[in-house]
Amino acid sequence: MCGITGFIDFNKQTSSEILTRMTTSLAHRGPDGDGIELLDVPHAQIGFGHRRLAILDLSDHGKQPMKFEHVWICFNGEIYNFNEIKADLAKLGHTFTGTSDTEMILHAYLEWGSTCVDRFIGMFAIVIYDMKTERVFCVRDRAGVKPFFYYWKDGLFMFASELKAFHEHPRFEKQIDPSAVAAFMQYGNVPTPHCIFRHCTKLLPGHSLTINLSNKQFSEQKYWDVYDAYNKPKLTLPYEEAQKETEKILQSAFEYRMVADVPVGVFLSGGFDSVCVTSLLQKDRTEKLKTYTIGVPDIGLNEAPYAKEIAEHLGTDHTEISCTQKEALEMIEELPFNFDEPFADSSAIPTTLVAKMARKEVTVALSADAGDEIFAGYNRYDYMQRYGQKLNRIPGFARKMTAATMEKVPSNWLPILKHKYNFHNRYEKLKMVLRDPSDHNIMLSLSQQFTNEQMRKMMDSDFEILQTAYENDALDRTTNSSLGYMMAVDYQTYLVDDILQKVDRATMTVSLEGREPFLDQRIIEYAAQLPEEYKYHNGVKKRILRDIVHQYVPKEMMDRPKMGFAIPIAGWMTNELRPMVEEFISEKNIREQGILNWDEVGKLKRAFFLGKKEYAFKIWYLLMFQMWYAKWMK
Repeated sequence: MCGITGFIDFNKQTSSEILTRMTTSLAHRGPDGDGIELLDVPHAQIGFGHRRLAILDLSDHGKQPMKFEHVWICFNGEIYNFNEIKADLAKLGHTFTGTSDTEMILHAYLEWGSTCVDRFIGMFAIVIYDMKTERVFCVRDRAGVKPFFYYWKDGLFMFASELKAFHEHPRFEKQIDPSAVAAFMQYGNVPTPHCIFRHCTKLLPGHSLTINLSNKQFSEQKYWDVYDAYNKPKLTLPYEEAQKETEKILQSAFEYRMVADVPVGVFLSGGFDSVCVTSLLQKDRTEKLKTYTIGVPDIGLNEAPYAKEIAEHLGTDHTEISCTQKEALEMIEELPFNFDEPFADSSAIPTTLVAKMARKEVTVALSADAGDEIFAGYNRYDYMQRYGQKLNRIPGFARKMTAATMEKVPSNWLPILKHKYNFHNRYEKLKMVLRDPSDHNIMLSLSQQFTNEQMRKMMDSDFEILQTAYENDALDRTTNSSLGYMMAVDYQTYLVDDILQKVDRATMTVSLEGREPFLDQRIIEYAAQLPEEYKYHNGVKKRILRDIVHQYVPKEMMDRPKMGFAIPIAGWMTNELRPMVEEFISEKNIREQGILNWDEVGKLKRAFFLGKKEYAFKIWYLLMFQMWYAKWMK
């Protein structure tokens, strides 16, 4: 895992000093080495910059940028099945000087061209320059584990693992896109492929981008799509057989993520996903896995006792990390630098804290994300299955009257319920669902903090509603229910733009490689074809995953409510963070920026401080945007 950056300058005006600064800005992603290469080619100037976090082949044979024959590469990520592919290439006559996956990619590209990625199991953002064809080939992994930003304006193309590298180039125009601001306020992130800056784009997962240097033509192609798996006929096999096959695929995927020449650990929260990873990896090992759990008891975020009990049962070498509320609060000031595009998932705080602690002992950590998206684990899937059809049977006028009444009754007025986990946010979303309980709107309501109409009032500048994967209609609804629809959409939206971005920045900020074992494409390609009742059955979420885990951990040890990394942002913003909210979300700042409408922002802020806690996420999103703006635009 590393940091990559570089450019194609058709004007040939970029110096090696600029390339060095761009590369140095990503030093946290790769503290073990750096390399740059500036090439003067017939139609342009090409720069490759690389920061190395040495994981495989710790020698100089793994150093980048790397060249073999007429091909250069700059690569971030891991190809887990590289040894198998190397064996295939060796049979075809290829010889290797080192043991890195980077060298394998070069040979694979020379042998099979751009279709080599079809053979890769891994996470990757790759840029290849082919001197013979005068083409630059960029490709991102199927799920979007590794980030890939690019910029194109006035003959300058730049790419990077993080936006901060672009700021080091004097010709980078950091113009905010108001449409992206509106999308951020709705989702808490800027949805792929869009970016907070004009002329910037995120390469879509499962896509490649080819640039012809002779004519400046850009060609984007899709090589993988999760809908291809969902649209296949559902498998007709007994549940027990499906369970065995699922476990077999999981075991293979998890073992691949243990391949490294440095120490590896596992994040163990005590939930089914992380326990699944830990139990399958530990069961046949004599050496103890290193596992890590974080707790912040001050704020009621503490799964540590559960994780400790499970670690003792499985026999891992367990480390329990306990942080204070003070440490969590102090982390907030670091967020605008770590996430150099506005980002509002508050669980980035504990995720960064556990990564920081784990980095003291290991260089690689396995995270158990995507189990929910693949095996139907989110509470919202349960709500859809339980209440979706019932809501649609309620007459429209009755639903709208109920939503209107809820607008007048703050969530904080409701006894008992107001103390429930995440109740205030759910109360706000229920109002949106009541107005339109279609699958598409329920999905948007559960994903957005502001409706399109609300954003039109919130924005002071002209903007458009951005097209996102929420509008994708490629799913075959004759073979997939509302549940399949929600999981497929989440896999392309919330997973990519929230979960994976959070884990990438939280881990790389402390030079830790985060690996995602559930995002082996073989898992989703198989699970998408399973009958839905194998994943969600009679109110039981993640049925097949639970049954696999229960073979290694007793049911009574796992039987407890899902916790997650819930941060009490409503309480913080009315107490410890109140001065920060007042400083950044001020009339002066909002009016000077000319992006948001102060009348609406001020009204929202006043209502929140007068007791409407259901607005907490909206205020948090505003705070995160304003802090980002202060860091990167002033």
